[in-house]
Amino acid sequence: MVTIRDVAQASGVHVSTVSRTFSAPHLVSAETRNRVLAVAEGLGYRPNRAARALTTGRTHNLGLIVADIANPFFPPLIKAAQAQARERDYHVFVADTDENPLMEQELIETLCKQVDGVLLCSPRLSNRVIERLRAQVPFAVVNRRVKGLPTVLMDVGQGVRAAVEHLADLGHRRIALLSGPSGSWTSEEMHATATDAAAEAGVELTVLRPNEPTEQGGLAAAAAVAGSGMTGVLCHNDLVALGLIEGLRERGLSVPGDLSVIGVDDSLPGRLNRPKLTTITMPTAAAGRMAVDLLLAAVNAGDAATAALARLETTLIVRESTGPAAPSALPARLPASPAVR
Repeated sequence: MVTIRDVAQASGVHVSTVSRTFSAPHLVSAETRNRVLAVAEGLGYRPNRAARALTTGRTHNLGLIVADIANPFFPPLIKAAQAQARERDYHVFVADTDENPLMEQELIETLCKQVDGVLLCSPRLSNRVIERLRAQVPFAVVNRRVKGLPTVLMDVGQGVRAAVEHLADLGHRRIALLSGPSGSWTSEEMHATATDAAAEAGVELTVLRPNEPTEQGGLAAAAAVAGSGMTGVLCHNDLVALGLIEGLRERGLSVPGDLSVIGVDDSLPGRLNRPKLTTITMPTAAAGRMAVDLLLAAVNAGDAATAALARLETTLIVRESTGPAAPSALPARLPASPAVR
């Protein structure tokens, strides 16, 4: 069996350099790293992760927990996180909570025994429970503010403000927000920003909540939207928006002829839909990479870890699902004051 000493001797480097090449490649120069890897490949050397874990106390595994792996929001984040972790010689275990906070807690408690850190993406658990669980393993969080934890936030409020202003500029005076599930940080941010932006634009805002963050959630809300007198709708995500469009179509209403609809995520289904969906981009891949970096920084820092915060911008992409409000739906612009029902 080829050993690490054989690789070191053939590469002309110290054993510790070979070890760092596999455990912390970013600490080894590109030239040395490439030479060691080439020699290891030629000799057929494979590092023994179990032995390394016994020596270092590190598994070189990370847990990544998402709310719904079937939601197109998550796969780009997962792929980016896995690629970033691989660059740092870490493997990623992915788990899906199916939007169930009890399952989320169970998964965390199971994974923490097998990983060096856990990345929570859009968690549904309360902050109180997350703060209690963090004593078992280092955490980093995407799209949730938890005191003391490294965090990556996609600033959905930035895109929401642009969406409300876009609808107001098109003449819409009564708009709806289809909010997301309870416990969703994104949903709360959208609600707060849409309320402020609607007041500033002199637009009446009706909030319909909570809604399942799926096509079925949009379909279920279609009846309430169709009978509300609203002419523009901002949805929790693209899936809800696509379900809403289908539900409105079943009721004889067209988009954007009768109602304008905006989603969030800029997902592939929204780009392929007819009409193509106006949406708010969410930099999920960048968030995945950054979250892994913050998590590994916390793992390496131990008790000295800091609660780093990274905030990523979002933008509105105007496509085909928004248009001018119908002439019959154009009352005088409301005064610039809160008007949320």
